[in-house]
Amino acid sequence: MIGYGQFCAIARAHELLCGRWTLLVVREILLGSARFGEIRRGIPRISRTVLSERLRTLVEAGALARRETPSGPEYALAPAGEELIGMIKALGMWGQRWLPRRATEEDNDLDPVLLDMRRRARLDALPRQPFVVRFEIGRERRRFLLLRRMEASVCDIDQGYPERLVVKGPLAALVAWWRGDVDFDGARRMGLGVSGSERHVRAFPGWFERYLFADVASAA
Repeated sequence: MIGYGQFCAIARAHELLCGRWTLLVVREILLGSARFGEIRRGIPRISRTVLSERLRTLVEAGALARRETPSGPEYALAPAGEELIGMIKALGMWGQRWLPRRATEEDNDLDPVLLDMRRRARLDALPRQPFVVRFEIGRERRRFLLLRRMEASVCDIDQGYPERLVVKGPLAALVAWWRGDVDFDGARRMGLGVSGSERHVRAFPGWFERYLFADVASAA
């Protein structure tokens, strides 16, 4: 790769961090993903080859630490990577405030939304007994969110727990609610539907802390 040929620290950092996917890899590890498959699920369009290369580059630069475990390598932020947290937060806030939010026109993937919902589930607000929420979103294959007091997980198949709710509708409506573009009633007007017992339907939005930047108002 041809560098910028500049002594400037901004240019040198940009060469390392601002290639396609690189900061999203850092984001996933910051949010708790440690293994290759976990990281890739949060960035479904990255190829295995590119992800391997980005991880290797970040480890060599000292931003990530890699350790071998019986189940394979795991990655974590090294001290140099931890210093990126403020920059990533500022970038997210800037994007939420200044970039247009038109979910119906965006080419989004479902998995990153469901993974963020898993990460931000309010476990203490969940019913005591484990249960499943089935998602039938747009043309995506069915996904299942297993919710229990100790953890939440995204599954491709039904794990056999009671199915309390079914969430159906266009992906744009789910994205718009989760991102903070509209409230839950607004998502319903966009076509998002939740079916199940009335008690659980009412409780559903409160089971999650929405997207980290959902409360950042759009400049528009």
